[in-house]
Amino acid sequence: MERVDDRAPRGTQRESDVTNDEADIHEEDREKMEQKSLGEDGATTGFSDVDRSGNTKEQPTNILEENHQKEHQEGVESVFSRLHVRRQQKFSSANFLKIGSPLKQMSSTTEKDVSQAFLQRLMALDYRARSIPVQPDISEGKHSKLVSVSESVSTDDDDDLDALFSTNVDSSQSKQDHVHPMDVQMIVFHCSDSFLKQNMITKLSQCQYALPLLVPDPAAADIECPLWTFRQIRKTWKKIEIRDKSKNVYIKSLPICKAETPLVSFFRLGSLSQSKSQLMNTLINDRHNTFIHRNCRGSTKSRHLMDGVVEIAWYCPAGKDNDSFSDCIAFCNLHGDSLLMEKQREILTEISSVLVVLVPALEKGQESSKVISTLIRSPNPLIVLTADNDCGAVQIKPQNYKVGLKDRSQSDVSEELRETIVKILSGSNKSFKLELMSNISGVRVDEDDTVCQNGKSAAMNIVKLIQDMDVSRIKDTFLPCQAQLWHEWCRTNKERFHLRGNIEKEKSQKDQQLIQIRQKQCAASCSELMKSFTDSLMSLEQKDKEYFLKWTQILIDELSSKDLSAILQNYDEKWSEVLALKKKHDKSDQLKVKQTELEQISQKLQAATFGLEHIFREMSQIYEAHQSLKRQTHCRHTEWVKYPELAADLMISGHPMELMDGDAGHVPLTWISGLLQEVIKKLGDQRVFVLSVLGVQSSGKSTMLNAMFGLQFAVSAGRCTKGAYMQLLKLSEEIKTDFKFDYVLVVDTEGLRALELEGHNTLHHDNELATFVVGLGNMTLINIFGENPAEMQDILQIVVQAFMRMKKVQLSPSCVFVHQNVTDVTAAEKNMDGKRRLQEKLDKMAQLAAKEEGCEAECFSDVIAFDVQKDVKYFAQLWEGSPPMAPPNPGYSESVQELKSFILSKASESDGIKLSHFSSKIQDLWNALMNENFVFSFKNTQEISVYRKLEVQYGNWTWTLRSEMLTIENRLYPQIENRQLDKIELRDLSKEMSKTYEQIQTEITDYFENNEDKELLIQWRGRCENKIKDFHEELLTGVKRKLDEVIQQKKACKKLDEKKTDFENKLLQKSKELAHTLRDAMKDEEELKMQFDSVWSHWVKELTSDTKPIEDINLEEDQLTVLKDLGFEWNLCHKLKHSKQYKNLPKTGNYFNYIQLKKYNINTALKYVVGVEPLSHEDQEQIRSLIKNVDQKSLEIIQSKPVATRGYRSIYLHEVAKNVQENVTKFDSNMKYTFKKEFRIELLLFVFDKAADWILQSHKTYKDNNDVLIYLNSKKNEYFNIFRSFCKGSSSAVVFGEMISEKLKVSAVEAVCNQTAVDLARELRCNVPAFNGNRLNLEKHVLKDLAEKEDFNKFISYIRNPREQVEEFIRKKVKTCMFNENKDKAHKILQKNADDIQKLISQTLYETTEKIKTEKGDINMWVKEFSSSLSCKLTIGTISCQNFRDINNLDFLRDEIEKGFQIFSKEMKDLSLDEVMNNRQKPDEILIDQLCNCCWEQCPFCGAVCINTIKDHSPDKHSVPFHRPSGVKGWHIRGTVELVTDFCTTSVTSDKSFYPSPDSENTIPFKRYQTAGGKYASWSITADGSMLQYWKWFVCRFQKKIEDYYKKKFQARGEIPSEWRKYSKEEALRSLDQMCSL
Repeated sequence: MERVDDRAPRGTQRESDVTNDEADIHEEDREKMEQKSLGEDGATTGFSDVDRSGNTKEQPTNILEENHQKEHQEGVESVFSRLHVRRQQKFSSANFLKIGSPLKQMSSTTEKDVSQAFLQRLMALDYRARSIPVQPDISEGKHSKLVSVSESVSTDDDDDLDALFSTNVDSSQSKQDHVHPMDVQMIVFHCSDSFLKQNMITKLSQCQYALPLLVPDPAAADIECPLWTFRQIRKTWKKIEIRDKSKNVYIKSLPICKAETPLVSFFRLGSLSQSKSQLMNTLINDRHNTFIHRNCRGSTKSRHLMDGVVEIAWYCPAGKDNDSFSDCIAFCNLHGDSLLMEKQREILTEISSVLVVLVPALEKGQESSKVISTLIRSPNPLIVLTADNDCGAVQIKPQNYKVGLKDRSQSDVSEELRETIVKILSGSNKSFKLELMSNISGVRVDEDDTVCQNGKSAAMNIVKLIQDMDVSRIKDTFLPCQAQLWHEWCRTNKERFHLRGNIEKEKSQKDQQLIQIRQKQCAASCSELMKSFTDSLMSLEQKDKEYFLKWTQILIDELSSKDLSAILQNYDEKWSEVLALKKKHDKSDQLKVKQTELEQISQKLQAATFGLEHIFREMSQIYEAHQSLKRQTHCRHTEWVKYPELAADLMISGHPMELMDGDAGHVPLTWISGLLQEVIKKLGDQRVFVLSVLGVQSSGKSTMLNAMFGLQFAVSAGRCTKGAYMQLLKLSEEIKTDFKFDYVLVVDTEGLRALELEGHNTLHHDNELATFVVGLGNMTLINIFGENPAEMQDILQIVVQAFMRMKKVQLSPSCVFVHQNVTDVTAAEKNMDGKRRLQEKLDKMAQLAAKEEGCEAECFSDVIAFDVQKDVKYFAQLWEGSPPMAPPNPGYSESVQELKSFILSKASESDGIKLSHFSSKIQDLWNALMNENFVFSFKNTQEISVYRKLEVQYGNWTWTLRSEMLTIENRLYPQIENRQLDKIELRDLSKEMSKTYEQIQTEITDYFENNEDKELLIQWRGRCENKIKDFHEELLTGVKRKLDEVIQQKKACKKLDEKKTDFENKLLQKSKELAHTLRDAMKDEEELKMQFDSVWSHWVKELTSDTKPIEDINLEEDQLTVLKDLGFEWNLCHKLKHSKQYKNLPKTGNYFNYIQLKKYNINTALKYVVGVEPLSHEDQEQIRSLIKNVDQKSLEIIQSKPVATRGYRSIYLHEVAKNVQENVTKFDSNMKYTFKKEFRIELLLFVFDKAADWILQSHKTYKDNNDVLIYLNSKKNEYFNIFRSFCKGSSSAVVFGEMISEKLKVSAVEAVCNQTAVDLARELRCNVPAFNGNRLNLEKHVLKDLAEKEDFNKFISYIRNPREQVEEFIRKKVKTCMFNENKDKAHKILQKNADDIQKLISQTLYETTEKIKTEKGDINMWVKEFSSSLSCKLTIGTISCQNFRDINNLDFLRDEIEKGFQIFSKEMKDLSLDEVMNNRQKPDEILIDQLCNCCWEQCPFCGAVCINTIKDHSPDKHSVPFHRPSGVKGWHIRGTVELVTDFCTTSVTSDKSFYPSPDSENTIPFKRYQTAGGKYASWSITADGSMLQYWKWFVCRFQKKIEDYYKKKFQARGEIPSEWRKYSKEEALRSLDQMCSL
């Protein structure tokens, strides 16, 4: 007789033999099954070869096997089909690292969605994933309706009763069973890749569920041990040991694969009514269904994938008296009847410490009895549970027991069984180690797969290097770059922001130290471990690489956990000793000794913490070191340039990356920048929503994120998160359309108030971390644990201050408070009270933070948009019971999903942030945090970049408007000159500009609404639109004012104009008469000229006999007269006038020789002994400011006078002089000194000199327009030509044609030059690099020009009066471009305009002549029409026809004009560009108006000019990246002659102070410079580390001249750092480009 076990595949069983999860069936069901199994001949037709008592029966083997295989496969296929899953389908972790819709409450799920729902809930740590209500597929109509027992309609009550008691319900009408929960689990397990399996099993373990240890292949006869899936599981427990009558508790924390524990295995022989799994649960955790059983929700009779599966679970004691077991024990459960699964039974027998066998009865001759007999004879301890006996635990023989189950409560059996197991294990030494499953024959281990072995092999190459080392020495030995060197670099870098004394010298020294550390890092960056690690990353295939990383993490954690457990135990013991001494108020040395020992253990703990993140940290430091030195070392390790790309690939695939080094407390900016740049290269500059988390240490932040998004934030073995990590998560396709971004970037942080930082300035670290992550996040989750008021207050104060800082630097993240571990989250009244108390605390904290940050806030909502009703979430406690055996609370999972839903809802309203912006934001926040004053130091690089682009665009818009207005001006000017326009209205100008203005408005709207940075641009939109509107109005009023002046001038010389026609007619008549007289006598031109000259003077004298000529003015004489009238000595005035020293008055380095001390100030007089203390820097600056203000006011006074229309009056100078005297006197009264008269005279001369050019030019305009003599003499050549023509016998038409040609020539040249000036300005602005950007770009080119020329006086001019120097630069640059660099282009523009004018004149000649001929008009009509047609382009002036009325051949006249004009055309080809510079419109002046209409405020410390393109850019503060050493402007240390070498950008990060004014007795810290008010408050000076080499080169190049200019020295505290002298001019120029690109 053959055994059926040998014929049937292992681990399989027929569905009809199973009535529940363990095939435990009731009597009625057994009878039914038995009947069904028997055929007519008495042979069974099913698979089972045993009856219910375990008796063997003979049966046909082939039929059984075939029937079973068929039935089993049909059942398996049915499950796959119902769940809509293909066997070949493989789920991957990537599918579940995408953010999808939040999970809903436990509502029913369709069968096709149940596998997905199971995984999602499992990843969310919801142990109810196994009991998801399943709604059968309605499409299969057979179970879509309720069924009735009988089709007929019953009318009889007896019939109804018969129907009720009837058991013959048609099976086709019965409701189809739900899919068994374990079938769902196993389907997902079989269809997952190895990494998702591992993640899934890890989550099942966290949910305190049993895990599959032995899994039969549903498609073959193989049995697999999924050892790989256990690798991430770590168990922690407390073991109680009693020694010397004292109880000791030891903490153990081990990877479960490494744990050696007793193994208690359960299996059954045959079928029982008692549930084996339920009994096991009472031993492990009677409150939780670790093993699923028949009474679990969702359990059904049919199950297809669990029979033959062995599950394992561990009991972990909590170190309490009520623990079921004192040490960790593993429990195995073989599902199904073990009589049919001999292989699994044999494996369990081999590996178990104790076997627990359940049998229905113990009778000789049964198959089960044979198995029991075999087990009893084996050395393994055995406990037999029999269902037909009610006895207690009876020892059959040593280590063998029998326990009855009949009529006994489960709790009694469980307790007795527990005691028996404890008794057996106390005398047993056999243990089980999961890792050794690979040694069991007949079991396939998943880790044997080639791809897994490839990864493990590569990981082992690394582990072999470190496995025999003390773990606390690994980092120092193999990861040297991140150890002491990196910590030293961080410390030195932070010291750069806290300098005193000669801070630039100190800073240079610190910079050198940083370079030296980087050099040491480069030299140490060739460790064998790092080479092996990076080589594997670069060479392995993608799948191999994933295994490699996971194996490396697993093996390193295993390695470090051995030492960590011991260190943690030691730490715990020492900490207890310290607490005991503190409790006794022990102040002896013993406490200090214990505290020192505790600190040493803490340091050892830090050193022993070693994980995969430390290897990535080493990569970052190797990269930073090499990158900072910008060269490859001689080391063979030269692959560092690829590190960011390697890390980027991992980050994109879902690996967390370290953002802040938790050990050093520092952000590796260069590495992070390189990493994110590579991510951008691979994904594009995607938008991300940044979600950051803050909270007290060990408050469950990482757990919450892992449950919310299915993450696995990397932390060291047994440690909390250190520093900050970021992980990139993609939105799933199903929800992507609801958001404006494609990714969520999660930032997890170490806890606030970390114990490791005790005594290490914890509060500063926490503030730093909170500010950093709050600034980074679009939303920050504030995690509050428990209800401890003191703890809550600490974190709230930190958080509120962080948000206050964000508000002050105009960042606006949102926040959500998550209140975890609340005892009763369902009590609405309690929650309301909790929210009220939280609101009160937040308001109080806001007031405190506002006071500390120097701003106003009455409540938290003044700081950030916050609704306490919506933005506070309450979480139930994480564990449902007491760890370590407690499962996660389902209420916690629900709270997490509700929070996720709330976060996504808020996120849908956000634009997110570009990765490039996120990268720069990291840099900005961290650089600002390096300074003590975050708000004053914060610089938003992305905003600056976007604003600079806006400035360029603003310049383009204003240029378009200005260019159009210049065109309009050129069109209206000739009409005014031709007296065709005598009034200009703003509305008319506005109408002319309307089309261009509307176009610009459209462009502005498009720019702000469609630009990729629109969320940043929005803050400037209103201001920009208003500025464009103001600019447009200024253009209109400016042009109107200019044209009104022309109109006024025309009106002023109206009297002369009226005489002009009469003069011209008389001159024409006299010329004609003289020519007629001399026509035959004079043939030689020289004679004609002599004759004409002889009569011309007579004619002019005759015509002007009643007109007085306008006299020239003598400004020098008037100036000296004014000075004399003010009481100054003539000789002194004359001497100072001719010395011309006054011309450089504003550029004077030291004004000490111009002042004298007031007699009453004796103390001050003593200080001012020559050579001891000259004027302070503040005094010098105030004097320069006085000169500048007086100069500007004087020029305004002069320019308000009508000199161009009414002429100059000497009284104007008297008015200017009076204003100067008043200002100087007022200034004197507030100072401790008074000015000498030499200063007053030179100041007056300087002011007069500055005004002289304008006065002379205006008076010349007046004289040219109003002096008859000048006008007539200007006509002499014209009338000589007329005279000559008449002498030659020319007709009136010829002479008249020559006259018109001459007029056209003059006006055409003027028009061509004016238009060319505008066109050249447009061309230069577009194509000359200095002119085609924003204000910063122009400043850069000015500085480059100064450096290239190396003219110290030009530098001083720039430092003292930057606008003047910039204007000079523009003028010279324009001339260079016009006459040298772009000469050909300029000539082409000139010729084009000349050709256009010629064409216009020719066309007008033809059209006018044809029109007048058609109308039969005369010469008067022709002249009027011709002049009118050209009046918009040319200023022809008056053409009198009085002496040419005899002209009647207009065609002939036109031909004559064209002849003359052809001659002029040839001359136009030779027109010089110099002519362009001598006309009304000048290209340089146009560009000066455009480029210099900006902000010119200077830094109060160094004099650097604000580079804002917009003139009035309030409320934005003044700023400039080109700060310089303050000594360049004359700053020196009070009471000394020591010039200051400090850059103000370095000073504001130092601990130094300054005097804000000459009279100040109190100093202001540089770090709080804005509190000095006035000019200091209007500037934003952010730390740039004084990187600009340009001014360092300048100071070294012109040191002697600077010292001579200011009469001071770069010495002592102002000594020039030696590093500065190494910079060349080329490096200085390059530094300008680098600063502009930031």
